[in-house]
Amino acid sequence: MAERRPRRERDEEVLVWPDLVFVEFIAALLFTLTLVILSYVANAPLQDHADPNHTPNPSKAPWYFLNLQELLLHMEPSLAGVIVPTVILILLAAIPYYDRSNEGQGVWFGTRNAKGIIGWSALFSFVITTLLELYDAGVHTQVYAAVFHRTWPATLNFLRSTTDLNGAINWPDWTRHIPFLPFKLTLLASSTGVSTFRTLDFPVFLYSIAIPCAAMIGLPIVMLILLKHRYGVFNRRDAMIGLFTGFMVVWTEMTFIGVSFRGQGMALLPPWQVKGPIEFINLLHIVNLLHLF
Repeated sequence: MAERRPRRERDEEVLVWPDLVFVEFIAALLFTLTLVILSYVANAPLQDHADPNHTPNPSKAPWYFLNLQELLLHMEPSLAGVIVPTVILILLAAIPYYDRSNEGQGVWFGTRNAKGIIGWSALFSFVITTLLELYDAGVHTQVYAAVFHRTWPATLNFLRSTTDLNGAINWPDWTRHIPFLPFKLTLLASSTGVSTFRTLDFPVFLYSIAIPCAAMIGLPIVMLILLKHRYGVFNRRDAMIGLFTGFMVVWTEMTFIGVSFRGQGMALLPPWQVKGPIEFINLLHIVNLLHLF
């Protein structure tokens, strides 16, 4: 006969009421009160009815899609709007299947190096994302002009941004029409009858697909190598903590940039120069963003 399972003591139990519901109620009350106060302080009026003949400039997506809109500025649209989000969702869903350890389960910072990994991953992701955003906006050329009191050298125009790899280099004609299909593919054919899906424009492929993919794959690998070098003992849980932290920092920073640093034509500007539907820092958007955490 199997032995009866011993009854747990009261101090080992966590009850829905009051342990969980009371804390959730207080959190919801504080969030609602904060939202009411910010709604009174921050001016967020409704805009006019949509008019296709007079679109706003800048025309921004809702705040929760601004990170994807930010990606659209740096890579091929289908890659930024479909492939990257889909791959990220799949990878996030795969974390529990990859990291199956019970170590530190259900505990904040449950592993020995968790706090340090989170801090270094957040710092690495923030610095790299900031540098990439500034580079792609050509800010380094402005810094060069301010420091050396001369314009950016014409011979280095291909380094102004990744987009300039296409226009600033005199690519041979054959690089614009590299055949990669041995047969005609009439899908997406142009009005002239010539298929647009048959040849590869290498310069466009380089700056809009190859370089962004290399950055999105290579930089997380570099971060993991640096973390492993720093902490020595580095298991799957540590790797997942680092990667997830980096993802959340990049996602938050790109949303924040889209809210506060994108002006007319989605140009990267200081917050005080951003004019339009969202000016400077819209506190309601930031509260909504923080609420996800």
